[in-house]
This record gives sequence, C-alpha cells and structure tokens, in this order.
Amino acid sequence: MTISSGENSVISSCSLARLAPLEAVLFDVDGTLCDSDPIHHLAFREMLQEIGFNGGVPISEQFFVENIAGKHNDDIAALLFPNDLERGLKFCVDKEAMFRRLAKEALKPIQGLYKLKKWVEDRGLKRAAVTNAPKENAELMISTLGLSDFFEAVILGDDCEHAKPFPDPYLKALAILKVSKDHTVVFEDSVSGIKAGVAAGMPVVGLMTRNPEHLLREANPAFLIKNYEDPKLWAALEELDRLAGVAPSST
Repeated sequence: MTISSGENSVISSCSLARLAPLEAVLFDVDGTLCDSDPIHHLAFREMLQEIGFNGGVPISEQFFVENIAGKHNDDIAALLFPNDLERGLKFCVDKEAMFRRLAKEALKPIQGLYKLKKWVEDRGLKRAAVTNAPKENAELMISTLGLSDFFEAVILGDDCEHAKPFPDPYLKALAILKVSKDHTVVFEDSVSGIKAGVAAGMPVVGLMTRNPEHLLREANPAFLIKNYEDPKLWAALEELDRLAGVAPSST
C-alpha cells in the first residue's frame, strides 16, 4: 500500500491504538454491510407519492437522508404521520415488505467488506451486527451477503428499550459478546448509528456510503472512510496488529 505525504497526515489522526488488544467488532447493517439506502429511498418515495404525501411531490434524497436514513421505524412513523401513528406504523411495515422484494435482487456488499471479514476472522475477534432494521430485513441482508455464519449475534433496536441513536443496542451487544467497550470498535454509516456507538463509549469508524460527510462528522466518529478498502482504515488496523504483536500480512 503506497501512501502519499498528504494522506499520511490524515492517517496519523485515525488511530484506534487505545483499543489494543482488540476483542470485538460491531457492525451496523444498512449502509454499513451493504449499500441499501437507495433501495429504502425508492420504496419510501414510491409509497409516499402514492398516498399524496408532500402534495404528491416525490421525496428528495436530501429529505430521506435528513429524516429517514438510519432511524427506527417508530421514529419514522411519528415524523411522517404525526397525527396518525397507527397508520404510520402500518405504512412502515408495508414499506419494509417492498424493500425486501427489491433487495433480493439489488443488494451489493460495501467494497472491501470481505477483505475486512477475513481480517476479523483471522484474528478470532468476536463480532455482532447491531441494527435498527426489522428482524426480517436484517436476516435477509445478512444471509444475502453470506454473513449468517460470520456474526455471533444480531442485536435489533426492536429488542432494546431504546433504539439508536440511544446506546442501548450497542451496550446489549457488549453484554452478549462479553467484551469491553475499551477493546471494541464500531462500524456505522448514519448519524444516529454513530451517535449510538459514541454514546456507548466506543470509537466509531464512519462510512461515507450515502450520508453527507459534514453530518457524519458532527456525530463525532473516530474517523471516516469511503469503504473498507480505504487506506486510513488499513493503517489503523495495521497499527493494532503491531501493538498486538501480530505478524504483518503478506497480502
């Protein structure tokens, strides 16, 4: 890996050294394992237009990012249907069914995901998926990506007292895996997800899959990456290996 002097100054501020020795890795699902937001946006856009939301004008990507992406369906329902929560919740259930129909054919892993998967497996780290997605969605995405055997646990926002952006789902993951927040890293792509990981006391590596960089930075991630091939990430992981006494990889 060749790193320019300009990149080097950025990478120097992207350390995860305080986590050594690393024990566990926690992943969000939507937008973190796969680029699913465009599918969600399409489903919301078409279904909201059908019922005349926003005067029948399709919701923009900006509206989706600012109001929907990464949020739990309870919060989305309350925002979209403030005067009829029951209708909003039913709408979200129907929307998720549409998402699953579309996702079966359209889901693709984030670039470099399987390279990071191998790195995690080779070091015997514990791992869990932590998501605000409904159970059926999470299971579909994880199985479609071939990760059903990779994760030791899948923690759902629905199974916690509070979903993201509250820390509850990440705290539950730590308890289930029996690991310390001081030796665990989180991967997230949304503002609410980054806030949840930070609130749980862990450094969060933010993915710039779809959400604007300035919004993600406001949530206080340890650093941001384009995808799992990003040199900043691998410089940080190599530093963890060095501190743990792991021999450099030949790849």
